[in-house]
Amino acid sequence: MFRKPWWLIVPLVSLVALAFSFRHYDTADGHQSSPIMLRAEVIAAYAHDPNDFCQGLAIEDETVYESTGQYGSSKLKKYDLRGGTPPTEISLPPQFFGEGICLFEERIYQLTWKERVCFVYDKQTLRSTGRIGFTGQGWGLTTNGKQLFMSDGSATIQVLDPATLKPLRRINVTYGRKRQDRLNELEFVGQELWACIWYEDRIARIEPTSGQIKGWIDCSALYPAAGRDREHVLNGIAYDAQSNRLFVTGKNWPKIFELTPPPQ
Repeated sequence: MFRKPWWLIVPLVSLVALAFSFRHYDTADGHQSSPIMLRAEVIAAYAHDPNDFCQGLAIEDETVYESTGQYGSSKLKKYDLRGGTPPTEISLPPQFFGEGICLFEERIYQLTWKERVCFVYDKQTLRSTGRIGFTGQGWGLTTNGKQLFMSDGSATIQVLDPATLKPLRRINVTYGRKRQDRLNELEFVGQELWACIWYEDRIARIEPTSGQIKGWIDCSALYPAAGRDREHVLNGIAYDAQSNRLFVTGKNWPKIFELTPPPQ
């Protein structure tokens, strides 16, 4: 069967900086890819401290909560999205490597990487309210309002009891018939569970019951890889459900980008 040359089928990509939209990518044979790949549409950008090795991000109203990593410099930070006031910071002991965070009720949960300790804070004051042990490595953390969801760098997401961090069930994330490894930062966006993929500039949109990846968000043009260190990867997703606002950033990125949320 005759096929058209690929260069006559692949659509031209706009060269305008940050002018991206949630449109479908097409495959070389003219059919829509599955799962669907969407391009990010940036509607605003805010300053982000390039010294912060972002491991977890949450935003509520105009307040940013961020967990930063690296031994000896891990922190929990609380600051205004638009700047203007100094951030409130809590430094972790030097033997702890900060990882994912989530807001649950009036508390902040902050994972550590290999230390198997989750720090818990009062959301308003950042005062420590305790520590909870958990099994495995801590990478990303989010909540559906009832349970916590934790990644560990594999293709498995653990669903945890918020009071004890004991596993309730596990979700095996798959892309077609393949397991999707290197799941990192997590966030619930509507009814979808979103995950950054370590060393990739795309976000997986996961159906949380089956674990199937239903689509991707391409963030490769937000902070092009050629302009940054290999370790400075996309690794922060925050969704404010009250205002329907979506944000992303990365490790040592200079900006937090506000994106148009895709249709659910």
